[in-house]
Amino acid sequence: MDHARAAISNLFSGEPMSYTRFSIARQTDGDNSHVEMKLSADDEEGGEAGRPEHLHAHVAQPWRNGKNLCFLLIAAFLLLLIGFLIGYLSYRGRMQLAAKCLEGGGKCEVTPTASYLADGDETEEEEVPGPPILYWPDLKNLLSTKLSDRRLEENLRQRANKNSFEAGQSEDENMAIYIHDLFKSFFLNQVWKDKHYIKLQVKGSTKNKVSVVEDGKEEELETPDAYVAYSETGTVTGKPVYANYGQKEDFQKLEKSAIELNGTIVIVRAGKITLAEKVVNAKEKGAVGVLMYLDPYKNTDDLVPFGHAHLGTGDPYTPGFPSFNHTQFPPIESSGLPHIAVQTISSHAASRLFSKMDGESCLPQWRGGLLVCKMTVRSDKQLTVKLEVNNVMVDRKILNIFGAITGFEEPDRYVVIGAQRDSWGPGAAKAGVGTAILLELARVISDIVKNEGYKPRRSIIFASWSAGDYGAVGATEWLEGYSATLHAKAFTYINLDAAVLGTNDIKISASPLLYALLERTMKGVNDPLISSRKLYDKVGSSWVKSIVPFGLDNAAFPFLAYSGIPVVSFGFYNKDEDYPFLGTTQDTVENLKAINSLYAHLRAAAEVAGQIALRLTHDHELFLDFGRYSEELLAFQEKFLVYDQDVKELGLNLDWLFLARGDFQRAANALRRDIENSDKENKVIRRALNDRIMKVEYDFLSPFLSPKDAPLRHIFFGKGSHTLQSLLDHLQLLKTSRSKVDLNMLKEQLALATWTIKGAANALEGDIWNTDNTF
Repeated sequence: MDHARAAISNLFSGEPMSYTRFSIARQTDGDNSHVEMKLSADDEEGGEAGRPEHLHAHVAQPWRNGKNLCFLLIAAFLLLLIGFLIGYLSYRGRMQLAAKCLEGGGKCEVTPTASYLADGDETEEEEVPGPPILYWPDLKNLLSTKLSDRRLEENLRQRANKNSFEAGQSEDENMAIYIHDLFKSFFLNQVWKDKHYIKLQVKGSTKNKVSVVEDGKEEELETPDAYVAYSETGTVTGKPVYANYGQKEDFQKLEKSAIELNGTIVIVRAGKITLAEKVVNAKEKGAVGVLMYLDPYKNTDDLVPFGHAHLGTGDPYTPGFPSFNHTQFPPIESSGLPHIAVQTISSHAASRLFSKMDGESCLPQWRGGLLVCKMTVRSDKQLTVKLEVNNVMVDRKILNIFGAITGFEEPDRYVVIGAQRDSWGPGAAKAGVGTAILLELARVISDIVKNEGYKPRRSIIFASWSAGDYGAVGATEWLEGYSATLHAKAFTYINLDAAVLGTNDIKISASPLLYALLERTMKGVNDPLISSRKLYDKVGSSWVKSIVPFGLDNAAFPFLAYSGIPVVSFGFYNKDEDYPFLGTTQDTVENLKAINSLYAHLRAAAEVAGQIALRLTHDHELFLDFGRYSEELLAFQEKFLVYDQDVKELGLNLDWLFLARGDFQRAANALRRDIENSDKENKVIRRALNDRIMKVEYDFLSPFLSPKDAPLRHIFFGKGSHTLQSLLDHLQLLKTSRSKVDLNMLKEQLALATWTIKGAANALEGDIWNTDNTF
């Protein structure tokens, strides 16, 4: 029919005497463009005479006599009749084929075009040659059907009766070889391993010791088996001060109470922020040491957690560089190393210490699960805490294991699904859960590709990381080793670590680019506790507002903040009580199995991760909501507006920053129009559009900073003065403490933020000749 219509069009139209030209003229005072219509080529200056600018423009020629008209009308009628017959026979043939498929119970192979812009999951049939692709509903059902509780249990059982999987040690290496061989048995297209040579701080031959010195007499408080990696070694002594969770606001409350912090050993409880952040906050106040304990919960008084104190990710002795064995490094270390002594203790030891302190009682909200809680000791009291740290540095070889399913259309574009493999103790919840899900997803998705005819457009990489317990070392070193290419090839990272720590609630951390996909996925996966309810119903329609910010202890964090790759990390947990065994010797399979319907939740977590990966490799367009960052920027603009007048009083203004935000919104709108108007059958155009989408996250890494000096360069999620949150904190000083405002620093922050956002807008526009530079 298309050929018939084209023939008729050619008969009744030639080259038009005039054509309609649209040009987009930018408004200078708003966020939206307006359309200016020009109805004649004569209105355009500089046009070449007789040559239309549009490829599909035609010039109509007048008919000269009625005889020709009659002849052409007859020809048109015959063409219409032939076209109708061809269309009818084609339609009748397809209906007969569909009937045979339904009658025989077989599978009709079709090739859909699946646009993420559509509201539903149904897809259209595509009239192009090529390998058949399953409909999305069929693919989703296949994933759900093939996931096996029994297989997940078998994978998790590999952690049973094991005491430790410490990075670079025998159990960790044996597990790496096991995963490598299992990937091969799944017939993945590629299976390989990366070796890294890293420096780790481990427990020395002499145990660390915490003592109380009172009136010159020393009493041993505890000699724990656990330790804190990257602590300063040696012996320190200081008065004990309790600082709740060790957050900045906790230390501010202590200062308001006139409690001296300089030269003290600070006691904090686990939670709210990472141990490394607690240590940094304590050091800023002059503390010489930090002790951290777990809040007591159900006979866990004697548990001592393992931790690390590096405020960063990766090997802290090769910051910004990959730890490959053929690279020689100068003597350098990360600025995130604490340089004060740090040790974890049991809540039983913390209770004993508090009982010896005779100062002011804790604030009610600071007490936690302890019966006795004191803030400090009296100034005339001769009581101090002595901390001895005997950790040692070692060189270790670690292995990252990878398996890949190669895409059929864009094999050099891939989604990465990863999980930490190592753990200081048994690590059933911390590393076993993620590894079990990773292996099951590799098996199931490979089976769907090999046996069900699924042809993923893009590749899927399954990754098992080592040294995750020391700050996502394995994952970060891989990112650093391939930093020049990964951001242009990997378009999403899905983190499976600690995906099941409870059953009642869901915790999600994600790039805004993945919010839309997450919401749709939750609407399609059943709640393990109530089969008739979806996960979306569990979290509610306002789930985005409760998204948890990324912490340094999340393995997805370096993918986002260092490499500019969209990420998602999620898991089941209990809001009212933390899983108490994480990072301890009691993180065993037996204790984990006490979680209600454990394997049903493992299966649900696998289904969420699997649907995200399959959707990203199934559709024509990448399912990344690039317009969401327009909303995030607008939210920051509303917060900045409060300080507009204060900034003007300094001789500065926020207008350029706001204009850059408007440029980004216009660029996002233009890309959306380009997608809607593009030819979905044209693979070259489709790939170019997808490349623009997948670069959005990367373009929010500040290009004006050195990755070596400031590796976490993302202006939304990074760490440093270049972030939008840091700019907001500085602006807040204009209201609260104007004398602390650093004018030069404020100018630099405004410039960096403005030009990073403007650069992201330019990149989103596409080709440089399409970029509007009237900023």
